[in-house]
Amino acid sequence: MKPEVIHPEGWAKALGYANGMLMPDGTLHIGGQIGWDKDKRFAPGGFLPQMEQALTNIADIVKAAGGEISDIGRLTWFIKDKTEYLAKQREVGEVYRRVFGKHFPAMSMLVVKDLIEDEAVIEIEATAFVRR
Repeated sequence: MKPEVIHPEGWAKALGYANGMLMPDGTLHIGGQIGWDKDKRFAPGGFLPQMEQALTNIADIVKAAGGEISDIGRLTWFIKDKTEYLAKQREVGEVYRRVFGKHFPAMSMLVVKDLIEDEAVIEIEATAFVRR
């Protein structure tokens, strides 16, 4: 078996990358998700709305692969503004739980100088295991 490209129905075409790759063993690699929607329009309002959209995108990819939030085992966050993240810890937790509930996989966070999309302030990648 070869890996299966996972692309949620109705999403704009991914150009030069895959949103998700489901391996034959059930490992789902989710490419970095930023704060834009299925039509590649950024959530207005900065960090928190973009964070919520990126997490929602990850959830949508997992569901498109036949999984659920609890199948996610790892998240890697890339943020541009450490100060803003730290200043909004309570709100970050509220937004996170709104999308992922009380599921807390292994996580890493890196502060980066920039992201490829100029409007992006956060990017999150994930790994899940989807039993089929």
